[in-house]
Amino acid sequence: MSRPKIYIDGKEGTTGLQIYERLGERDDIELLLIDEEKRKDVEERRKLLNAADLVFLCLPDAAAREAVPLVANEHTRIIDCSTAHRTAQGWVYGFPELHGQREKIASAKRVANPGCHATGFSSIVRPLVELELLPREAALSCFSLTGYSGGGKKMIAQYESDKSLYMDSPAIYAVRQSHKHLPEMQMVCGLAEKPVFCPIVDDYYKGMASTVPFHMSQMTGVSGLQDVWRALADYYGTYDGKRLVWVYGDPTDEEGGIEPDSKFYANEMAGRDVLVLAVAGNEERFTITAQFDNLGKGASGAAVQNMNLMLGLEETKGLNLDI
Repeated sequence: MSRPKIYIDGKEGTTGLQIYERLGERDDIELLLIDEEKRKDVEERRKLLNAADLVFLCLPDAAAREAVPLVANEHTRIIDCSTAHRTAQGWVYGFPELHGQREKIASAKRVANPGCHATGFSSIVRPLVELELLPREAALSCFSLTGYSGGGKKMIAQYESDKSLYMDSPAIYAVRQSHKHLPEMQMVCGLAEKPVFCPIVDDYYKGMASTVPFHMSQMTGVSGLQDVWRALADYYGTYDGKRLVWVYGDPTDEEGGIEPDSKFYANEMAGRDVLVLAVAGNEERFTITAQFDNLGKGASGAAVQNMNLMLGLEETKGLNLDI
């Protein structure tokens, strides 16, 4: 049986390189590589796009939109890692752990890989809305810490070789509430309004912590913090060594839950392809935090997981599930 052929269009970018690293030593697929001097040659790219069984688009939004029509057959399947198609009709949103998505991804021709901040927010809010524990009209906010690798090559160069004095400290950005992940955050979670979103980039390479704060009075059908945790744990499951998304221990359990002096570090899941949810607070106010790698479950790891599903391979093959 022939191995599926894979082409990464934009392998030189941060996401593309991370996908390549995860696939480079696998013997169950065949990677198609473009000659370095031809990587911007449209005709050479067209040839490889149409020769592949599955293509990753690791391109800027405009270039991703231009690349899709280059595929002129019904055979090649596409995973777009840009923002271009995340809310577009005809594209399946590539977050397998959201109920019903795994089956859709497995049979899809076109999959939009989620954004990193959107992954954190949606992993928290989507189940609560879906389970009718949180009204879709809820007014929400989110602050989300990320390492500088999420900004791509230009930002990496700024932090690693041309850093200004202020870049030693966290930087709040997209302050006009126009971050490109907001439309998918609203759509995927089924919210009536976009959240107030505060993304923050800091002086470390990779890792993310996305936090959504709640008042218990916003919730319906729960009697306390343990009910919120139980709903998420039932939705995703708790740690079993195999899951890519799982929920940390019962926050009301004095021995196995959140310690009073606990700290959530944004780079704690760096180098891994898992996402961990933690419910913390009290019976009046609480937060839910998603910790993951912005280049792992927030980008390249998620893309490889989607590829595995689309090709009928073991879902977690090539991914790092260690914690």
